Amino acid sequence: MTNRILTETAASISELKANPMKVALSADGEAIAVLNRNEPAFYCIPAETYEQMIDHLEDLELMRIAEQRKGEESIKVSLNDL
Repeated sequence: MTNRILTETAASISELKANPMKVALSADGEAIAVLNRNEPAFYCIPAETYEQMIDHLEDLELMRIAEQRKGEESIKVSLNDL
């Protein structure tokens, strides 16, 4: 069975166990596919990239909610009433 590897850099589980920081830093901030028996087991991504992905997913969810509510009737509210 063939598996797609969605990164330019890959490392084995053995390499990761031996020196995790060396593996993490070897891709210059890009994701790394961690392979188990030459098949991708998981992807290792820098914290900053993960944070950006989560922010983007949250933005997409908020956009979906805004699109759903776009046709709703608006209600005027005064800040003093809150």
